[in-house]
Amino acid sequence: MVSTRDSYISDQEAASLAEAFGANALRRRSVLGGSLLAGAGLAGLTITPLGARAADAPAAEITVDQARTAPIPIVIPSFGPGLGEQITKVLTDDLSNTGLFKVIPSEATSGTPDFAPYKAMGARAAVTGGYSGSGSVRVEFRLWDVLAGQQIQGTAYTTSSVNWRRIAHIIGDVIYERMLGEKGYFDTRIGFISRSGPARQPLMRLAVMDQDGANCRILSKTQTKLPAFSPVRDQIAFLSYASSVPRIYVFDLSSGRQHIIGDFNGVPLGPHYSPDGNSLIVPVAKGSGAELYSVNIASGAKRQITSSGGAINVSPSFSPDGSQIVFTSDRGGSPALYVMGAGGGSARRLSYGSGNCGDSVWSPRGDLIAFTRISGGQFSLCVVNPDGTGERIMTQGYTVESPSFCPNGRVLAFSRSGGGAGAAVRTIDITGFHERTIPTPEGGLSPTWSPLNV
Repeated sequence: MVSTRDSYISDQEAASLAEAFGANALRRRSVLGGSLLAGAGLAGLTITPLGARAADAPAAEITVDQARTAPIPIVIPSFGPGLGEQITKVLTDDLSNTGLFKVIPSEATSGTPDFAPYKAMGARAAVTGGYSGSGSVRVEFRLWDVLAGQQIQGTAYTTSSVNWRRIAHIIGDVIYERMLGEKGYFDTRIGFISRSGPARQPLMRLAVMDQDGANCRILSKTQTKLPAFSPVRDQIAFLSYASSVPRIYVFDLSSGRQHIIGDFNGVPLGPHYSPDGNSLIVPVAKGSGAELYSVNIASGAKRQITSSGGAINVSPSFSPDGSQIVFTSDRGGSPALYVMGAGGGSARRLSYGSGNCGDSVWSPRGDLIAFTRISGGQFSLCVVNPDGTGERIMTQGYTVESPSFCPNGRVLAFSRSGGGAGAAVRTIDITGFHERTIPTPEGGLSPTWSPLNV
């Protein structure tokens, strides 16, 4: 365990978090091929193909855009009493909350279903499934093409019963990918700042939850801000106010190790990971301005990549191939979006129009950049193409901030607060539909989406 003189999370807390998230926890695995996975962090999860294997199944015929226009009718039966009902609910909620599926409830069923009544309901797909066991459980599911009357996918998962919720999310991801041809995002987590206490002096603590709000854990006791999930590891970087000097910490959820990313000649602000997870871009405030620094996480080596004569350069985010960085700067007179090469150098202005741009983030698909804009006292969450065209408003409100894309780039998490309402983490489809609140025990700010669990 790594200790520091002003360690932000105690070694005891770090050990308990490592137990919850690390080697004894269920980890992400390949779900389509099927195998017995062994080794550190895999918890002996057994994945067994049932009938048609992934390679034999037909390719997805429905696109996400088609499903937005006409959600896919899918029959989801009960997986049985008790634990089966819980699995059914999580799976149903995952699919329904996308707005891409219209879930049709059904009685529990096993074996090949009778497709005639499903066709009469207008169903395009159907699921059969169930579970057995108690301490160690086996959860089976099959996905059927109702029109063709054939199995698309069949898989059984055997693991500890404590992992039932993860298995439900995994099944949802398989259905999403089989039906739409893209990876799902249900087996993910969201880091955020849990806000409590009086409005003028709130307690801001680092927290992590499943993408649907379940299993929320507070990770810290003292003030934190602006967390960032690594795109490739179980790791979170964040800004700590545990001591008199604000510092950037990196916490590894799997091992419980933590360390400070050195000291800066100035005040560090919110970090952002490179796509390979090996470095951070950190804005550092100096006097009336702020410059961007690239920091190697392993060595702590720092390199200044902007030099704009006292301008404020903040909110950096890499393109998914790591070649470019979008950031917010007032070098042109008011805060606007700029894009430059990852190594620094000249920057191209991306946004124009009225108002001031704020938080920015590049989609993992590479097709959009999300950002916030304040104009005429109105806060907006917007997206724009990387060439500066096609800007559109996703949602508006008293305060909207901190957008973060899910791993497949189809949904944005953000925080909404003010106007008499408490701070809340919300999600919205990139078309601007299906905005919803993720339930949290306390107020929620600054969400950051994890990669698919690894």
